[in-house]
Amino acid sequence: MKTLAELQAIRDKARMQMKMRGDNREAVRVVVGMATCGISAGARPVLNAFVNEIEKRHLENVVVTQTGCIGMCQFEPIVEVMAPGKEKVTYAKVTADKVARIVAEHLVNGNPVMEYTIGNVMK
Repeated sequence: MKTLAELQAIRDKARMQMKMRGDNREAVRVVVGMATCGISAGARPVLNAFVNEIEKRHLENVVVTQTGCIGMCQFEPIVEVMAPGKEKVTYAKVTADKVARIVAEHLVNGNPVMEYTIGNVMK
């Protein structure tokens, strides 16, 4: 870090990430299962991919959080998307490669990616 502008850029990025993990009741919530089973199945790169993709798209109405065990370890990494006034959508066996599509289709356009949901993965 050599200039005040670089320090301000770091501060702005940190503020955006903190806002993304905040408690906005009107926001869409993306919850990533981060218990031992989720982490061992690859949930950490999935969480990071959501944070990066949402930041890249400047989505201010989306909050990314983590939780413990969701209870379906065989389907980890599990991601739940909860939008106000809509049913919760549960994605199973999510990979970092699938995140961009989930963000684009579900979070931006409001259309869940049905082939990644728990009901379709179980078939």
